[in-house]
Amino acid sequence: MKTLLIGWLLCSAAWSQAQASSPQESAGIHRAAPSFVDAGDYIYISAQGPRSADGAVPATFSAQAQQAFTNLKSVVQSAGLTMDNLVYTTVYLTDMTQYGEMNRIYAGYFAGVPPARAVLGIAGLPGGSIQVVATAVRNVSDKKVVSPPGYKSSEPFSPGILTHDRLFVSAVTGGPVSNDPAAQVDAALDSVKAITEAAGLDLSHMVFVNPYLTSRIPSRVMNQHYAQRFEFGNTPARATIEVSSLPNGAQIEYTGVAVVDLKTRRAVRPKNMPPSPTASPCVFAGDTLYCSAKSGFIPGPNEGVFGSTTGLQLRQTMRNQLDNLEEAEMNFCQVVSTTVYLDNLGDTGEFDEVYGKFFPDALPARTTLQQIAPGDRSPDKELRYPDLEQMSLIAVRKDCHARQ
Repeated sequence: MKTLLIGWLLCSAAWSQAQASSPQESAGIHRAAPSFVDAGDYIYISAQGPRSADGAVPATFSAQAQQAFTNLKSVVQSAGLTMDNLVYTTVYLTDMTQYGEMNRIYAGYFAGVPPARAVLGIAGLPGGSIQVVATAVRNVSDKKVVSPPGYKSSEPFSPGILTHDRLFVSAVTGGPVSNDPAAQVDAALDSVKAITEAAGLDLSHMVFVNPYLTSRIPSRVMNQHYAQRFEFGNTPARATIEVSSLPNGAQIEYTGVAVVDLKTRRAVRPKNMPPSPTASPCVFAGDTLYCSAKSGFIPGPNEGVFGSTTGLQLRQTMRNQLDNLEEAEMNFCQVVSTTVYLDNLGDTGEFDEVYGKFFPDALPARTTLQQIAPGDRSPDKELRYPDLEQMSLIAVRKDCHARQ
């Protein structure tokens, strides 16, 4: 593996990457992620937290939210854009009871068409109690709001945002339903379906899906009902994330991205991964590759997670993602954005020690969070360990050049 990696690790991105014009939440990071990566049609913005230019974190939630969105706006402007260019945001909160206050402040930053959005209650962030991540489109002339028939909401986000080639779907729950987990899953999936159909598409156009669920939704139930909506072996890439809480008491929601032209959609599966009824390892949307969240899981006979530490598990995670990239005839220098989920934020330094070796020149945009309380790290009788980290990524097919 070492010989194979050397060629890829000598790559550097051919598109522009800007360092932070506002502070990044980078405690323990040896090299700060860029504030954004300009990948041509789309710009990927790293997580923006509530630190001010002098590194201070405001004392109140309202002030933290104001600072986080101000930081986001500063990064957007440094990329030569405005807030109207944003097509999708994810807001992470450590206290979901602040949802209403966050909404009030959030709305003030979007005088025009608000982007699609997800809001998640999570256990920990690198600094403060709020963090916001965003994707922007370069050309806003064909940016359109997509709303299902009969949609009514006072919330400051759009159900869907359609661009020239993609549909960004907000996190949707399906509205009030029974306490039956299966009914909740089906209602949320029906809502995603309604948004895609309002854009003239259907679920087969989805290239990436995030199921966000609390511990009250059994994964088995979610997977069983989810698999019924997609073609076996040709499902979207997926990152299934258990979170601490969701807005308005919801227990599950779905969000994701669809491609407009189905001819440009292609699932990618390394030879060591069997077809799955619930997730493709990666899926192309034109020249953009969306890859499922991967952990240190070793596939094949005697499969499982055998690394006892975050650093050891991450080496296998990167190997797994490299398998995906190579199958797509791509490599790490084409990665524009990563989302990192840690069992414990205290492992950030250990994570970064390994992570940085795979991006020796230009780091991608990045989000790091701890979505739930740390779990038991004891191995089972076969010496399999629980996941201590996961990472999903987005890569764009651009030329890389060898570093001399």
